[in-house]
Amino acid sequence: MSAPELPFFVYGTLRPGEVNHDLLLRGRTLREEPARLSGAVLYQGPGYPYAVEEPGGTVAGELVTPLPRAYARLLAELDRLEEYVPGDPRNLYERVEREVAVTGGRDGDRDGSGDGDGDGDGDGDGSGDGDGDGDGAVLRGGVRPVRAWVYVAAPAVADRLRARGKLIESGDWHTRR
Repeated sequence: MSAPELPFFVYGTLRPGEVNHDLLLRGRTLREEPARLSGAVLYQGPGYPYAVEEPGGTVAGELVTPLPRAYARLLAELDRLEEYVPGDPRNLYERVEREVAVTGGRDGDRDGSGDGDGDGDGDGDGSGDGDGDGDGAVLRGGVRPVRAWVYVAAPAVADRLRARGKLIESGDWHTRR
């Protein structure tokens, strides 16, 4: 069974202005919107961060919706970048499906009314319900929940980080310095 074509929540070197965004995402996305992942905290890694699932935490990032024609290749490239192999106990990251809160749009899509593919569902798959929010709900203040792929620290890595890692208190990789 193939993975669903969900957008990606990025919080580190894949964010706009960071090195891996330019290498892997530039020119391959429909939309990039500010978003937050609840239930996770951010730890400093060796040049990149790790999101560790932790109740009460919040991680800042962007929801990236790839161009449909670029999706399969981009998914494979992101898995390779994150050294993620399904089921491999040596993974540094796990790719998990989580709900993120989109906190505003870019490129004129601040109200969630469209994603550039003409169906108005916010997910780029051509199968939407037309309401522009991805899954039927818009929360107060224009925040909307969207299901997305997130690369989080694999369990063994998360345990090490909790024991002796450097927490990024703000939850925002851009403000770590």
